[in-house]
Amino acid sequence: MIAPHGSATLNPLYVADDAARAKLQAEAEKLPSLLVNSAAAANAVMLGAGYFNPLTGYMNLADALSVAESMKTTSGLFWPVPIVNLTKDSSIKAGTRIALRDPNVDGHPVLAVMDVAAVETVSDAQIKLMTERIFGTLDPKHPGVATFTDLGNTLLSGAIQVLNYSYFPAEFPDTFRTAVEIRDEIRRRGWNTVVAFQTRNPMHRAHEELCRMAKERLNADGIVIHMLLGKLKPGDIPADVRDACIRKMVELYFEPNTVMVTGYGFDMLYAGPREAVLHAVFRQNMGATHLIVGRDHAGVGSYYGPFDAQDIFKRIPADALKIQIFGADNTAWSKKLGRVVMMREAPDHGPEDFINLSGTKVREMLGQGIAPPPEFSRPEVAKILMDYYQRIDA
Repeated sequence: MIAPHGSATLNPLYVADDAARAKLQAEAEKLPSLLVNSAAAANAVMLGAGYFNPLTGYMNLADALSVAESMKTTSGLFWPVPIVNLTKDSSIKAGTRIALRDPNVDGHPVLAVMDVAAVETVSDAQIKLMTERIFGTLDPKHPGVATFTDLGNTLLSGAIQVLNYSYFPAEFPDTFRTAVEIRDEIRRRGWNTVVAFQTRNPMHRAHEELCRMAKERLNADGIVIHMLLGKLKPGDIPADVRDACIRKMVELYFEPNTVMVTGYGFDMLYAGPREAVLHAVFRQNMGATHLIVGRDHAGVGSYYGPFDAQDIFKRIPADALKIQIFGADNTAWSKKLGRVVMMREAPDHGPEDFINLSGTKVREMLGQGIAPPPEFSRPEVAKILMDYYQRIDA
């Protein structure tokens, strides 16, 4: 099986031993508390689940700046996005042990215990530098920029021990899986070549066929559909609806035992190329050998070029990651060929030869109870989406 990133074995920060976790929980209730923001909470979940291996906690300012500028920590570890605990609370002191409380669960239970190695003030200029490097823009209308620049200017760094996975196991018991659990399942199935597919949207025919193409061309043993379960921008389809759509599609249209439907607990960054690389890092950690990187992967609006998220992998060191990239163009139904194709592989086609609907048009149709053409969306998936849109528009 492919090795995790940065270490020989996967080292999740979740305290798996029941007795040790109960003891730490009891201690945490007596510690000073910090109610973290959702971004820091999501980082804790990913650290706990092993997705951010080999990190042992939140980065200090020197590492955060180094990662933003060069995609390497000060010790030389390849890493594409700063993993930080930024806060507006300036009362925490270096050298203390604190309980990190969850902003996304009622009652704000303890999510993790942190040994605060350093407390540093991040200047507005440093926030600006990191923002520009991570997102490629300073536009406050960019949802990732808006979130990151509002986290605060106090940076807490240090090791953490994770006590739970926030709301994800309770809300998505059949879908949320840690990197450890996915590795174990891949091993149990005997898969060697494993394709990961990232999604924050329901999967239409084009996505379905893209997964099938990748599996066939790579002679892969299986596909891990790995959906984001955390926070999105307003207007995006909720995770439970996406989950239902994807499960129905896999149930009806893929061969049994060729696809794992899973999800991870992270908030979308909308960071385009940098986020695509982060996606590759944690898919390697979960045991995938290949990641499908499509057109405008992890993008939003028109902030990134259509293939920027593929091009960035050509600029990183060849030995930075072991996982390989399956670069894909837009896929759509060809009227000429009667099947889904990658557009770049159909040079004799014009726009009129494809069934390729805009997201706005599809939403209008679904909201009116009109199913998109079956060449665009499986009817069973369209039904789930129609029910959702008619419910919210009622």
